[in-house]
Amino acid sequence: MTIVWMDALALFLWGALILKLWLMEQLYLLIHPNYMPMTVVAALVLLGLAVAAVVVRPVRSGEHLALLYPQVSNGILIAVAIAGFVVEPKVFVSDKAIHRGVTDNLAATRAVPQSFRATNRPEERSLVEWSRTLNAYPEPDAYRGQRAKVTGFVVHPPAMPEDIFLIVRFVLTCCAADVYPVSLPVQVEGAATRFPADQWLEVEGQMITRELTGRRQLVVQASNLTPVPTPKNPYEY
Repeated sequence: MTIVWMDALALFLWGALILKLWLMEQLYLLIHPNYMPMTVVAALVLLGLAVAAVVVRPVRSGEHLALLYPQVSNGILIAVAIAGFVVEPKVFVSDKAIHRGVTDNLAATRAVPQSFRATNRPEERSLVEWSRTLNAYPEPDAYRGQRAKVTGFVVHPPAMPEDIFLIVRFVLTCCAADVYPVSLPVQVEGAATRFPADQWLEVEGQMITRELTGRRQLVVQASNLTPVPTPKNPYEY
């Protein structure tokens, strides 16, 4: 019967942990919103299985699912679930952005600029929409003079000029394991000292071009920078 109770405890803890993350609005830090309903239903199923493991006794000794797994497996599941209650999920910050190659996502130039029209107003584009637009047409001069208004957190990559920082958001496609950063360089006097890494800002300004990291880049020349709180859901999709 010890194995039955370990089964039930592991199922209960994992179901309860998922529901706790959902109720505390922390599940957004781990999975895409599209998968939220399915995940919550899975948590309820786990709680139901936990009850069934205790209430529905096996017909003969040893006839239950736990025999397929050693007790140590249940012990690991229980330990990890308890750790999930103690350690809260955190928003990814600048060190993760640098580790995942945020500077590699800056747009390079083409040889011959051509006309290009986006489908929405420039000042209404989010960081991920700017990234997708630049991927579709990566010519910085095509966007020079356009207005920008984006929100993200500050990153100071190595070897950037003192008047430049990156404004960054992570894009989540499925879960936290597959996030990747998108960014725009921001030009403002005293960038290296006035704005600490990981501070969230709303940046307004005008697009210019400038040589950065050996190539011509699209840069936001900031006219207004407003500190904002970390959003409940910090990712873009």
